Amino acid sequence: MKLYCLSGHPTLPCNVLKFKSTTIMLDCGLDMTSALHFLPLPLVHSPRLSKLPGWILKDGNTMLEKELKDCAGRVFVDSVPEFCLPETELLDLSTVDVILISNYHCMMALPYITEHTGFTGTVYSTEPTMQIGRLLMEELVNFMERVPKPQSATYWKNREMLRHLPVPLKDAVEVLTWKRCYTMPEVNLALSKVQLVGYSQKIELFGAVQITPLSSGYCLGSSNWIIQSHYEKVAYVSGSSLLTTHPQPMEQTSLKNSDVLILTGLTQIPTANPDGMLGEFCSNLAVTVRSGGNVLVPCYPSGVIYDLLECLYQYIDSAGLSTIPFYFISPVANSSLEFSQIFAEWLCHNKQSKVYLPEPPFPHAELILTNKLKHYPSIHGEFSNDFKQPCVVFTGHPSLRYGDVVHFLELWGKSSLNTIIFTEPDFSYLDALAPYQPLAMKCVYCPIDTRLNFIQVSKLLKEVQPLHVVCPEQYTQPPPAQSHRTDLMIDCQPPPMAYRRAEVLTLPFKRRYEKIELMPDLAESLVPSEIKPGISMVTVSAVLQTKDNKHILQHGITDVKVEDTPEGHIVHLQSEDTLVQIEEDSTHIICDNNEPLRTKLRDLVLKFLQKL
Repeated sequence: MKLYCLSGHPTLPCNVLKFKSTTIMLDCGLDMTSALHFLPLPLVHSPRLSKLPGWILKDGNTMLEKELKDCAGRVFVDSVPEFCLPETELLDLSTVDVILISNYHCMMALPYITEHTGFTGTVYSTEPTMQIGRLLMEELVNFMERVPKPQSATYWKNREMLRHLPVPLKDAVEVLTWKRCYTMPEVNLALSKVQLVGYSQKIELFGAVQITPLSSGYCLGSSNWIIQSHYEKVAYVSGSSLLTTHPQPMEQTSLKNSDVLILTGLTQIPTANPDGMLGEFCSNLAVTVRSGGNVLVPCYPSGVIYDLLECLYQYIDSAGLSTIPFYFISPVANSSLEFSQIFAEWLCHNKQSKVYLPEPPFPHAELILTNKLKHYPSIHGEFSNDFKQPCVVFTGHPSLRYGDVVHFLELWGKSSLNTIIFTEPDFSYLDALAPYQPLAMKCVYCPIDTRLNFIQVSKLLKEVQPLHVVCPEQYTQPPPAQSHRTDLMIDCQPPPMAYRRAEVLTLPFKRRYEKIELMPDLAESLVPSEIKPGISMVTVSAVLQTKDNKHILQHGITDVKVEDTPEGHIVHLQSEDTLVQIEEDSTHIICDNNEPLRTKLRDLVLKFLQKL
């Protein structure tokens, strides 16, 4: 059993597991942190960005002046942002049989894999994962395509040039493999390969292994996966949460007794308490709008935004904010708000029960009804007529490189009355803000990440007791900025096996048993002898037939030779001096003076003809 690591980002995993003649890809996350090295894409012309000076090499060479720009002492690429793809050279991705998706954040690289590698397999995910994943991809494509860049920067990626670039650009991962965003037709083709599954549904893969999704408790439709054969069991735990939020709770019992547990997608901010962060978010927002300022919340169109709106719904009246408008701007805002209300069976019990009252499971439905929350596809059109200040704007993208958030930063960045509140932990907020410096508006960092922390992981591993744990290298040592915090790493016995990008691990157990079935007539002919009380034994001489990874012992016919002929095949039973001649429209059994064998062969041929 082998594990190929195609992504070095622990919360955006992409691994391939080779297990019992099947090749299974576990997630295909897209590392978008590469976008932080690019200048933002403004929705309207930005005099500030257009006047940035070109970057010149130390020796005075101006070859990169048009491609790289200097902003507040940092160098950015002046081109359409590009993304860091999973490894495509480590193994032939056309051999991947299936792709298992844990949650909608971990499928953003799907079109690159399914449309450009010769992949012909099936993708398995739950319905909310697929539908919200579609929204996230649609939003991304929309952000990229509505502000096309006239020039494309490629020269800076030349190997020779990379050596001369300043940090952090010089240290960026796998720059030569970075790619521009896919198109909507590619997204649709990729999603046409998705087969929808429900929690605890068992799916057979080629008769070799069985896969089962389990609720992971992290977001709508998020799953962990069990991959098992008759004698081995692998658990894949990615992006899970034990907190009581809106999704169904995490299913832990089925993870027990795994030979190997592959663990990834833990919290990115292990020292921050999500409840405390929600409280800080609300109080910072209230302080700003009370003093006449605007609040900007860079966010994804699904996930944490539902919790933020729920928290605000309970907070608005008591904080005297009922006259402040809340705007949610995204090309997919309407679909996202509707999806959250219709995927009732994927919600926690408390929210499910509201559907039968009938009441909307999420309170943002009431915020919309009472006009406190308004949603728009973009800043153009209706929004510009309704826009009133002070206000709170939820919009994408959290990288601050594309989307409507770029416009609001340019609009509000010069006033210290305004505040930007970061709630998504996927991007360093300092790196995200770098091309907007100098910035007068206040910045508040309230990252909300409900995924498992290290204390919860230790407890989980003690409860489910896997024989071996496999995880990203980052989880086997304390964070670089807190090297003394040995509590911020995975601690288990035996110690976890660590992997890093472009590495292949041989997993630490050997398959020793295989399940074999006996043909009924062979089983009937066996007479076991008792060798000691309660234990009987019999020796078997038979042929092992393997088809669709199922193994069947057939009655005592050995020494078989098959020859191809222009008309069909000849099966020669050498020890019995018997021929079975199989052609398209006839079968002849040529057998001298052995009527029992001829009858047995006739019955076998008829049996298999029925099967065919």
